[in-house]
Amino acid sequence: MNSNLLKDLKYKVFQSGNPVFFYIGINVLIFVVFALLNIPFFLSGKGGVMYDALIREYAGFPASLSKLPTRFYTIITYQFFHDGLWHILFNMLWLFWLGNIFLDFLKPRQFHFVYLAGGIAGALLYLLAYNIFPVFAEVRPDATVIGSSAAVMAVIVATATLLPDYSMRLLLFGEVKLKYLALAYIVLDLIGIASKDAGGSFAHIGGAVLGFTYIKLLKGGADWSKIFKRKPKLRVVKNDSGKQTGRKQNEGVNQEEIDRILDKISKTGYNKLSKQEKETLFKASKD
Repeated sequence: MNSNLLKDLKYKVFQSGNPVFFYIGINVLIFVVFALLNIPFFLSGKGGVMYDALIREYAGFPASLSKLPTRFYTIITYQFFHDGLWHILFNMLWLFWLGNIFLDFLKPRQFHFVYLAGGIAGALLYLLAYNIFPVFAEVRPDATVIGSSAAVMAVIVATATLLPDYSMRLLLFGEVKLKYLALAYIVLDLIGIASKDAGGSFAHIGGAVLGFTYIKLLKGGADWSKIFKRKPKLRVVKNDSGKQTGRKQNEGVNQEEIDRILDKISKTGYNKLSKQEKETLFKASKD
């Protein structure tokens, strides 16, 4: 049974092709491994060494410009480390809920881009803020940020921008439209700028800006995620006249048609789509 469970988890994380499971799996795996490694430090009375002296120093993204030449890689690594159980739990729950909605309408390639670029945008805004505003001058030399919150925020805002009137049921609140959910998070982060966790709030806002900008440009026909797109393969086929022609193996669905369907979903909901429209959307998500 345990063997089957591990095989199932391995398949979902690494072989299913679902980026939501992939990022959740990687984040949870890293958290569990380092939490276990932290046990000897805790028992020896040096519980803070693992996170403060090792993870934050070598995997967290620094606010100090002088550290970047030797910590340049942290713009990626900081997105996969978390400061406690509640930190990772809430991030992974929101990534699961909103990420799967995202993938109902867009491609895995686009999800990869939004997640990673959202984390990068969050780190850059954090760096900019801590080096511009005088209030952070005293803490800047040792300040770092860790967590996938900026990346998750990019996914949340991207999904809400794509489907603003899509509703999800929340405990105690009932049905809430995604546009109000995203707005609430942004307002909380703006308030959080004037708190001790200002770095995290700046990172979240950076991720939100990336998610919003990506979807707006996507609707205008510009897809930044194409940097991850593989070159389409050509195959030889015969037409009716017997001549051979080259054709792309996976011809894309008309973008204008996809935009029309997405607009219809945002106004009337997914269930109002015709069978043909649902098939068109499914085909586009697999392209």
